[in-house]
Amino acid sequence: MHRERWMGLCFAAGSACFLVGPFPGYADLVGPQAAALTFFVGSILFTAGGALQSWVAYDQGDAARWSALIQSAGTLFFNVTTFRALSTALSDPQYDRLVWRPDAFGSICFLVSGVIAYRAAPRQWQARVNLLGCIFFGISAVAGYVVPATGSILDLAAANWNTSLGAACFLVCAIATVRESSTVREAQGHPTA
Repeated sequence: MHRERWMGLCFAAGSACFLVGPFPGYADLVGPQAAALTFFVGSILFTAGGALQSWVAYDQGDAARWSALIQSAGTLFFNVTTFRALSTALSDPQYDRLVWRPDAFGSICFLVSGVIAYRAAPRQWQARVNLLGCIFFGISAVAGYVVPATGSILDLAAANWNTSLGAACFLVCAIATVRESSTVREAQGHPTA
């Protein structure tokens, strides 16, 4: 498989994790430890996809390169927060609180990356859908803010739904990338597997 296809597959699998992870009832079904693991695995897959995207974008111009690098930085912020949530869930067998909340710095990186990609290709539907996903993740980060005075989250339902909606946008783009890379490889006479 070539880089674009691997990139798309990593983003698709990571997106699937973030799509189902905050879905109502998921943590009740699998338990908080498995739910925390879902987010952590998703963040690692996003990071792998981001690294491949940075590699692919290296020769595609400044906008593509900066968008990929900033998005990759955002995935690293998600790695930290998902690892922290996983560590907490694994160290406390009675853990029954929120498994993960969106990372503000990672979400900001995603928004900046999405804007750069959109400005570089405003007519491409993938740039629009990707930016929409970044906006949903940004809303999720704001809704997931923990109010210091009370220790409660602003709006847990909004944080969860916006995380899932953002992940759905990213999943659509990732599947399109996998399909397009397969079509290009076949047109060039290369096997897709």
